[in-house]
Amino acid sequence: MQVYDGLMISYSKFSELVYSQMLSASISLFFMYLLIILLVREYTVNPIPLIMCLIGQFFVSIIWSWLAQKIYFKIYEKRKSAIIIGNEREVSHKLSEFYMDSKFTILKIIKIDEILHNHEDMLEGIDTVFFVDVHSKDRNEIMKYCVQNNILCFVIPRIGDTLMMSAESMHFFHLPIFRVTKYNPKIEYLIVKRLIDIIASLLGIIILSPVMIIVAIFVKSDGGPVFYKQVRLTQNGKKFKVLKFRSMRVNAESNGKAVLSAGENDPRITKVGRVIRAIRFDELPQLINILKGDMTIVGPRPERPEIAEEYYETIPEFRLRLQCKAGLTGYAQVYGKYNTEPYDKLLMDLMYIAKPSLLEDLRIIFATVKILFVKDSTEGIDVNQDTAMK
Repeated sequence: MQVYDGLMISYSKFSELVYSQMLSASISLFFMYLLIILLVREYTVNPIPLIMCLIGQFFVSIIWSWLAQKIYFKIYEKRKSAIIIGNEREVSHKLSEFYMDSKFTILKIIKIDEILHNHEDMLEGIDTVFFVDVHSKDRNEIMKYCVQNNILCFVIPRIGDTLMMSAESMHFFHLPIFRVTKYNPKIEYLIVKRLIDIIASLLGIIILSPVMIIVAIFVKSDGGPVFYKQVRLTQNGKKFKVLKFRSMRVNAESNGKAVLSAGENDPRITKVGRVIRAIRFDELPQLINILKGDMTIVGPRPERPEIAEEYYETIPEFRLRLQCKAGLTGYAQVYGKYNTEPYDKLLMDLMYIAKPSLLEDLRIIFATVKILFVKDSTEGIDVNQDTAMK
């Protein structure tokens, strides 16, 4: 539960609490089953009692999570909050998210230039502050006041903040120093991560081969090719061909121009494609890309070169996400949505790159399993869009 924040009653959604507990229960019961097999030396141990325990745990988890949140919010009232914004135009689309959260009462929305020299009056009666698109120099001045007065701070980071996340503290010239470098994970992390990629992709291809054969037959039924190959970018800007089961009609981009999918309403998607996209089976051939070493299981999703070029013009820092290998799933995919702003997705990817760890990879994999069944994580975009930047 700790891996997936299953004990974060005050911040986690009800569904996340239940999912975390069921995940931990499933893993525990699986290892218990293996232990029983080893102890009794009998490979046909009846799994029904453990399955019944898992079903019972599901109902217990629902009741516990509901009661825990009810009791918590009965004891602790909603936090009286203020949102401090930098650029009103750029953050307006984010403000609705704060009002939808039941844990905070938004009392004020304050522009940074209104509060810079008037902290005490404007934050009177406030116990929580959100900083949205505020420059670090201005933000730090207010944050020092908040910390001194026991006001909880939440910061939506800027690019510079994510770079500082990877900083290593040192003492140099008898001075405290932060050492900031590009993506530089420990060699043992890279070795273990690659071993996991090889083993997991091989097992996935073997176990899912019957499913992949069936999908291939249905995709081929309209006479077009089974696979769709597309040039994408991975680590250090290296180009490779990503594999997918074809989900669109042939020549969907006949004009040669990159056009993003509009989700389930895209008229270019075939009937079979609509089904395999809904259950993510169109991504299964990417296990081959992982086995070859072009991709990894967890990392920033690979982008098309022509779309990446458009991003570079608006967000030059977009190149920073090419520091590590492209992934089958990533931080931005599990914590964002399909139509999340590119800048916000970049922030998420850079947060992952800043702190590479196998534990974080595990969290993202578990979160990916969850979002496979959550429809609103794959909201589409306008059918006429050429790039997510517009």
